[in-house]
Amino acid sequence: MGSLFAARLMEAGHEVSLLARGQRLDDLRKVGLVLADTRTGQETVAHPKIVERLRPQDAYDLVMVMMRKNQALEILPILAKNQHTPNVLFLMNNAAGPGELVAALGQERVVTGFPMAAAYRRGHVVHYLVGGPQGRDVAIPIGEVGGRITPRLQEVGRILASMPGFAVDLRVDMDAWLKTHVALLMVSLAPAMLAAGWDNLRMANTRDAMVLATRAVREGYRVLRALGYPIVPRRARIFERFPEPILVWGFRKRIADPRMRVVMLEHGAAARDEIKFLADEFMALKRKTSVPTPAMDHLFIYFDPDAQPMPEGSAWFPLDWRFLWRVGGVLAGVLVLGMVLLVFLK
Repeated sequence: MGSLFAARLMEAGHEVSLLARGQRLDDLRKVGLVLADTRTGQETVAHPKIVERLRPQDAYDLVMVMMRKNQALEILPILAKNQHTPNVLFLMNNAAGPGELVAALGQERVVTGFPMAAAYRRGHVVHYLVGGPQGRDVAIPIGEVGGRITPRLQEVGRILASMPGFAVDLRVDMDAWLKTHVALLMVSLAPAMLAAGWDNLRMANTRDAMVLATRAVREGYRVLRALGYPIVPRRARIFERFPEPILVWGFRKRIADPRMRVVMLEHGAAARDEIKFLADEFMALKRKTSVPTPAMDHLFIYFDPDAQPMPEGSAWFPLDWRFLWRVGGVLAGVLVLGMVLLVFLK
């Protein structure tokens, strides 16, 4: 993700330094930054300035941290020693909230957000997926820890929005956005994918995995609402609005989409340690409530490397059709009322 953003920022005319270590550092120096678009297959090469470390005396306008949450925590002491960079943007998953980031750097330096792209590396080539519906620019959500739209946030947003293919979404509820994202993926979809052998097509053909994933999302939302967090963005509330059979059907079609191989199988497979870390963070939130989470608890066992996947096609969990009974009851009530009115009118 850092490689992708470095290349796009350079395209936009910004002066960019990319911090790399080990084999990645050697590859960047030998062949440059090679990107492959998973939609078109087109490859591009960029040559940003490469640095091996962030020194206390280095001064940047903006440092962007695009790492797994568990790894990002390890570099907080390095960031804290650098007092010459006023803005540090953490573009990453986070269920626990910004507390650890603020404790290390101070609230005045921290901005949080999410990159809204997927990528994985094969050798020295970074394969990426970016783009909204119908080819529209994808909006990167960012927000201040204090929940205000500040001039600093607007300036960071301007920098991000200058990248080709990206827009920006300035938010006052970034912490809730990140928690919703973890509920939507890390304690539901990701362990359900593990239950299906980490295969999106196998998962689409295994109804039990789809049912448990759908129920776990709803349980996660109830946990967040019990803690006082809104479910954002609004489109994520679809799991609260539609009956389970419709959600499972829609989820199934989405999971079978070839793009899911990039988003989940490749991108997610490279960060399984982070997925478990984030799931643990969310479970810590759950324990602060009395919300029952049977589906989430059931899926959690598949984080165990020794857990056996569900049989493909497993359909032991019955779908919840209670909404039909409610609809049928309403229709029956309307019918009876209509008959009574007809009798009186006669």
